[in-house]
Amino acid sequence: MKFAPISDRLTGLGAAKWAVHSESLRRAALGQPIIVLSIGEPDLPPPAKVLDQASNSMRNGRTRYAAGQGEPEALLAIANHLSKRSGNPVTPEEVLYTAGTQNGLCTALFTLVEAGDEVLVPDPYYATYEGLVAASGATFVAVPTSPDNGFHVTASAIEAAITPRTKVLLLNNPSNPTGAVLSVEEIDAIGEVCERHDLWIICDEVYADMTFDGTFCSPFDRPHLRHRTLSVSSISKSHALPGFRAGWVACPAEVTPRLILVAEAMLFGSQPFIEDALAVALNETHPEVERMRAAYKERAAVLVNAFADSTSVSARLPEGGMFIMLDIRKTGLTGEEFAWRLLDEENVGAMPGESFGSGGAGHVRVALTVESELLKEASIRIRRLADTCLTERK
Repeated sequence: MKFAPISDRLTGLGAAKWAVHSESLRRAALGQPIIVLSIGEPDLPPPAKVLDQASNSMRNGRTRYAAGQGEPEALLAIANHLSKRSGNPVTPEEVLYTAGTQNGLCTALFTLVEAGDEVLVPDPYYATYEGLVAASGATFVAVPTSPDNGFHVTASAIEAAITPRTKVLLLNNPSNPTGAVLSVEEIDAIGEVCERHDLWIICDEVYADMTFDGTFCSPFDRPHLRHRTLSVSSISKSHALPGFRAGWVACPAEVTPRLILVAEAMLFGSQPFIEDALAVALNETHPEVERMRAAYKERAAVLVNAFADSTSVSARLPEGGMFIMLDIRKTGLTGEEFAWRLLDEENVGAMPGESFGSGGAGHVRVALTVESELLKEASIRIRRLADTCLTERK
């Protein structure tokens, strides 16, 4: 039997990256006292108004086929949300509703690249990006960043990676796994490089509403960069609704019809009752959203303080998102080795930094998705293992 090359290109880019997480869940299901910090699934409740709207719309018959681009109220809500954020008008004609951020990224890449093209991605990067690029047929090109400057990708590093085949820069801002948030100045410098080399910018902004102290900036919000930018996001993280699969791509109006063609080939329409709920999520202010952002910031500080005087492990306060990268390079172990020992010896599940690219080597990613007291306990166990490894190394 013969298969299309896409499944060959995706071999090794899926479950293997999540092996520690999967094993953590398996052991927890068997009753072992595992502290699971290996996935970014919000633990706090979503806004009650959004859930009420989904239920009411479903019961009122909003279960039929939806428009291919998205329902009018949802598109308007997304456009207004982005207009308010940027201070520049966004119209519904510049928006495509998608089944979450992953579907939006896939739609954008399938629309813009093909075999022979290259996609630049700052490293570390979210674990699914390699698979997304491989599925499109394009070539994945990692752009190095450094923990010394908080994993902020630089315009010079991006330019150094560009070849005649480069077509797209895929940004994640705020970053998962690093928590880095790019400044206006950094976005403009990167945008200048993309202008000079005529690159598209696809920006995964699923954590845009979860920055801590700095101001979020998107290349889509910069008038001189909007014509080459596709901004992708959802309410999965911001409103604690990952199971809704409710997101969008915002783009230049002339790009939207092309996105619709690809989107309808993959998923013909969506659930109108969920689009109604998304409209309520974006149109109204919800106290649950602000409580969640405050909780993640507080939990991040708990972890950073826990390792402040450690000689074996260190943590930098993230600028946004729901993760912290722990630097365990002094232990002499890889992130993969440390994560497995952490699970086996201390009953804590964390993601190896190498699951997010070579730039994550010597780190583990910890999710801020449990209460502060449980994070304190996890930090005690992590520090204990790191100290043990450091002693063994000496």
